[in-house]
This record gives sequence, structure tokens and C-alpha cells, in this order.
Amino acid sequence: MSVSSAAALLLPRPDGTLEQFVPGEPAVFERPREPLRSRTFIAAAHVVADPLAGGDSVGAAIDWDATLAYRRHLWSWGLGVAEAMDTAQRGMGLGWPDARELIARSAAAARESGGRLAAGAGTDQLPPGESASLDRIRDAYLEQCAFVEEQDCQPIVMASRALAAAAGGPADYRRVYDAVLERASRPVILHWLGEMFDPALAGYWGADDPHDALEVVSELIAVNAERVDGIKLSLLDDAFELRLRESLPDGVRLYTGDDFNYPALIAAGSDALLGIFDAIAPAASAALQALDSGDRVRFAGLLAPTEPLARRLFASPTYHYKTGLVFLAWLNGHQRHFRMLGGQESARTLVHLSELLRLADRAGLLADPPLACERMRRLLALAGVDQ
Repeated sequence: MSVSSAAALLLPRPDGTLEQFVPGEPAVFERPREPLRSRTFIAAAHVVADPLAGGDSVGAAIDWDATLAYRRHLWSWGLGVAEAMDTAQRGMGLGWPDARELIARSAAAARESGGRLAAGAGTDQLPPGESASLDRIRDAYLEQCAFVEEQDCQPIVMASRALAAAAGGPADYRRVYDAVLERASRPVILHWLGEMFDPALAGYWGADDPHDALEVVSELIAVNAERVDGIKLSLLDDAFELRLRESLPDGVRLYTGDDFNYPALIAAGSDALLGIFDAIAPAASAALQALDSGDRVRFAGLLAPTEPLARRLFASPTYHYKTGLVFLAWLNGHQRHFRMLGGQESARTLVHLSELLRLADRAGLLADPPLACERMRRLLALAGVDQ
């Protein structure tokens, strides 16, 4: 009996039936021997919860060893790491006090590993649900940006729920962002996060339609070009991304955050800061190595099988994509459990997770298929699915 046959499972389908699943062989990816150069690839990384932490409620206890080990895994593939972003459950279980410690610990690990680290700076130290003045929001941004810079990290200026609630129009966004950029000691990455990732950010930049906000963002960057490394765009709209990229000054990057259309957008010239890279780091690294060597056919061939996986991971409601990332990290042996901050492991159905297993297998991204299937067998048993 082959290893794959021994690992066979019965997986649920959307119609309630069970279907036999037999995993294939994992793809073979090689780590880069030199720095990747054609594009900048940064993976937004998830955090590993500590399920043995004390207390009667599910909080934000982090397994620091496993969390930092995962960052070293991403760096080993030549990718940068974006820390304390929405992928790390920022605003969905991870508050600013824990984010501070996460950034500081990751910064120390980055120095030891020689890895690139950027980190999210926002306004989430402000009390949630309370109105805040523009000056308080500005000061909150400045506090977090200063902390990130103190750790010798590049700040990622995250979209702010408080600013979305307080701003009366585009001028208020400009007032806050101009002040933040004026104080930046190194070029930052801006982050335009769409409401599919966070409904509280609807109407960001003072416009309901992103096309109406384009001029605001383009002018902000043009005026502050020397302080802006790039902008991460997470709107899942490839045509709009190309339009924004064309408006940027020379030297300012467009970091695609489009987890649906990233292969074509990267091929067309975008850099990338993506949550999906958390799950597909070996394939992403191999693809960029191919691009570095001028082999665009291999680049496309390596990323094409990951696209269906990404589209399923980020299916609506998109903001629950973190559950799929943690699930895949567990299947691949990077953590010993499938638990998340705030109990978010329950945010996706067993049918959804089963489809992620199938799609990861088709992409060759199950590093150890028997291990993945054994872990999935345990999860199925908890749901009463006998094998």
C-alpha cells in the first residue's frame, strides 16, 4: 500500500455526502541560495495561540516559540515578514499591548536571522467604540510608528477604524496622514484595506467608491513620495490596482494585497505583501526565483495551482481567512494544535476546511501528506465523521 493510499480520508462535500480523498505527493521546492530580487515579497504572518494558558476565557495568549519559529520558516524561503497585521488577528483577538510584544520579539528574531521585518502601526490603543478627535488619532499613529521604528522595523501605516469613524471627508484623512508621514524617519508602507477585510473601514479616504478616493491617495503619496516606500492595496480589484499603480511616482511600490489575482498582478509589475504567502511560502519563493532567472513560464506555472487555494481561503466573509491559514499551518506541522486567539478556529465550516485540504494537496503544498491526513482525521472525528 502506498503512503498516499494509507492516508486516504472521507471528506465532507457541500451537499452533505462524503467523498474519498487520497493525497498526492508533495511538490519539491528549493530554498533560494541568494536574495530574491525581481520583486519584493512580504508575507503577512499569523500568530500561534497558546491553548494551555490559564483563565476561564479565550484570550490573546500567544505561543511565542511557535510564533517566532513560523517567522523563521518564512525568512528561510527568502520572504520578508509583515508583523502584527490583520493576518495576525490584529483587531480580531490581538490588541496593541500584545502587538507591541509581538513586534519587539519578532524584531529581535529578525536581527538574529537577517530577515526583513515590517510591522503594523495603527491606532488600536484608543478605546474601541469611543469617538476620538483627529488629534488623538494622529498621536496614536505617531506613538505606534515611533515604537516600530525603535525596533529598527519599517512601519506599515495601517488603516484606522477610529479615523474611519471620525473623519468627515478626504481633508481629515489628509490632515492625519500628512502629519504622520512628516514625522516618519524612514519610508513607510501605507495600507489601504477594503471593507471585505474589515467592514469598519467602509468609505475609507472619505469616499464610498474607491475610484473616487484614488485622487486623494495619489496626491497624498505624490506630496510625500520621499517618505513612502509603497502602498499595499487590499481591495481585490485587479483593474483598480493597475490604475493606482500607474498613478504612483517613480520609486514608490505598489504592494499587491490582492489574494485573488496576485499571479497576474505580480507578473505585470506589482510587488507583493500578501496573507496567502503565509500558506504558500515555498511556492511563492520558487516562483520568484524563476522570475529572477527570467523564466516567466515557470513563474506562472508555480503560482497557478495556488490561486484556487487562495480564492477559497479568502472567500466571503473574507476577514475569516486567518482560520484557513492557521489550519494549513497545523496540517503542515508548524504548530501542534488548531486553536486561535478568541476561538476563531470555529469561524469556518468543516466543509470549507476540507476543501482547503484538497486544494493545498493539488498545489503540492502538503509537506507531509500522512501527517496532514492524520491531523484531519482527528478533526473529522470530533465532528462525528467516522473513517
